[in-house]
Amino acid sequence: MRVSLSNPSKPDPLPGAARTVPKSSLLAPEGPAVIIGSRPGLDGLAEPIVPSPSTLFGARGAAMASANGPLVIADTGHHRLLLWSRRPEQDFAEADFVIGQPDYGREGRNAKGEPGPATLNVPTGVATHDGVLAVADAWNHRVLIWLSIPESSNQPADIVLGHENFSSVLANRGGEPSAATLNWCYGVAFIDGRLAVADTGNRRVLLWDTLPERNGAPADHVLGQRTFDCRDENAGEGVTGLGMRWPHGIALLQGMLFVSDAGNNRVMVWDQIPDGPGTPCNFVLGQNDLVSSEHNRASYLPDAAALNMPYSIASAGDTLVAADTANSRLVGWGPGDISQGAPATGLAGQHDFGSKGDNRWQLPVRDSLCWPYGLTVAGNAIIISDSGNNRVMLWEKAA
Repeated sequence: MRVSLSNPSKPDPLPGAARTVPKSSLLAPEGPAVIIGSRPGLDGLAEPIVPSPSTLFGARGAAMASANGPLVIADTGHHRLLLWSRRPEQDFAEADFVIGQPDYGREGRNAKGEPGPATLNVPTGVATHDGVLAVADAWNHRVLIWLSIPESSNQPADIVLGHENFSSVLANRGGEPSAATLNWCYGVAFIDGRLAVADTGNRRVLLWDTLPERNGAPADHVLGQRTFDCRDENAGEGVTGLGMRWPHGIALLQGMLFVSDAGNNRVMVWDQIPDGPGTPCNFVLGQNDLVSSEHNRASYLPDAAALNMPYSIASAGDTLVAADTANSRLVGWGPGDISQGAPATGLAGQHDFGSKGDNRWQLPVRDSLCWPYGLTVAGNAIIISDSGNNRVMLWEKAA
């Protein structure tokens, strides 16, 4: 948990327009239905982060296979996955299974041993589709795929991407990037029958047209670079609609493809899923144009159109939701609101669009956020990996 000593009564230098309250509620006003992970201690601070069946350390990703579960959480700092067979109905519920550690009380990269099909090193992105589970095992530079949601502890993955076997873990297989290698891959998603991976260290997004059926299968398409063998920041061309600096999240809404380019403080938008390499995006959210990249549009405090290191995005019904991570808030765009630099209309985690601050510069409460990192959706629930508070929230979308 992060605690700021900034004075919450400091005068607000922003004009009133920048502090506009949202037009509509993004999430249910009563707060999350269920919280998994950290609970406050007697002094209001978080309890010590000791691995157990119910604790989390910097969780960066989570997903539910359906509105009723199963639930899978990437307990990033403990280098493991925790799984619940059904959606938890009570706060701080204990997991049913663990993958990545010999038991619930253990932690350590690759279980302090050799890498294999059931070990993890900074797991981050989590995605499910049609019973398949994909996990971005970021610091092993690979994506692990289970062809069915695991039903026992340390059930091994069926397929690995980024390497030809489960024992190799070097970035780009120890060489240069190709269509079959990965480097610090932080995000994973299923979009319109395709598998998408944010290959963050190679400054690109890879797309497989169908679910890969063998280890190390090469991607079919690349975004962010002109070719598969380049890993230059912003494609080596400065900030444009083509390149990326730190891609993390991927989503599809109403046929449009979205990539959260955290390093350029923006969300890139394609009118449709590109079918050619190096296709530039059509426009961006979070910046006034395709060539700007300053956080909060070069301002210390945000407004409704600004972003500061957005790490994740998700489509929730007809709404696009972004984890505006460094502003410790979620923002959303409703139907017809998505266009170049458009202001968000929905908000969660802060009282108005002109505010920022971990837990609103206070101790954490049920509806506050501290560096929200991951977002996925199941049914009407938005699953938020509230990484700075060491918890995952199941929060219903506003009616």
